[in-house]
Amino acid sequence: MKAFHEVSRSELTSEVLQDEVGTRGYLLVRDLLDRKAIDTALNDVTRVLSRAGWLDTEHDPRERFSAAGAACGDPDPGFKRVYQEVFNLESLHRLPHGLSLRNVMEMLAGDQVLVHPKPIGRLIFPKCERLVTHAHQDYEFMGGDPEFYTVWIPLHDCPVEVGPLRILEGSHRHGIQHHERDNLHVPEIPEDAAAGIEWVGGQVNAGDVLIFHSLTVHAASLNLSDQMRLSIDCRFQDARRTLNPANLVFAGESGKSWEKTYAGWTSDELKFYWKKLPLTLQPSKAELASLADTAAAPAKRARYLRMISQLE
Repeated sequence: MKAFHEVSRSELTSEVLQDEVGTRGYLLVRDLLDRKAIDTALNDVTRVLSRAGWLDTEHDPRERFSAAGAACGDPDPGFKRVYQEVFNLESLHRLPHGLSLRNVMEMLAGDQVLVHPKPIGRLIFPKCERLVTHAHQDYEFMGGDPEFYTVWIPLHDCPVEVGPLRILEGSHRHGIQHHERDNLHVPEIPEDAAAGIEWVGGQVNAGDVLIFHSLTVHAASLNLSDQMRLSIDCRFQDARRTLNPANLVFAGESGKSWEKTYAGWTSDELKFYWKKLPLTLQPSKAELASLADTAAAPAKRARYLRMISQLE
């Protein structure tokens, strides 16, 4: 597989960013993030995983060696409980707001950049093929305006055997691609049907960021090591572009809320920060109310009403 094309942080300009992502669909920047912030997040995440019994007690939790028989993933109830603890970590939410990353994303997405408030933690067990994330486009799951970007951030050095992301170079130029859904928990694009130039990959280290367009096809590599792969996905867009309100709230009847997420935080700085921005939601709150009024299924009506209440 062809190696990632890298760009040094010292070379970054708005023109370079636009050209690289516009041409290749992605950009790998080395040593962009503050290592202290990464280490703090890694410590916090591995502390949660250690308490859950997911890590081998014979090793330092930071080494991420998986405990025998611990492998699990969404939609397993046990996985969901631990994942929620990880999602609630203040240190994890702080990472995409770091000044160096924010400056880069302002050059790429626009000077009024919105950091989506729900980063996705990836807690990937080794040698567990059934839980591998297959080829897909993030727009399939996020909706809204397709002009947004994902930033993939590993919390530790991630050599190829630990299963970093792979990118289908040039795939963003083929628009929205068909995702199979039948008998699948998560929609995916069959790799032999994905349109693009060629798959690229390689080692991505703590402090590096892999940036790609919402329509760029990507997938995880199989984790062939004995260690867990821990990373987060963050989304950025121009705040003036439309946004799917589902990216700001917790849908369903899970009992999740921002109040519960923030309960253990030590600072108020990042709490509800997006409410200070004049966002254009699609559907809007008025449209959600209309959808609730016309919904035939009670569950769907309740979902729309929960979304509205969380957007107030």
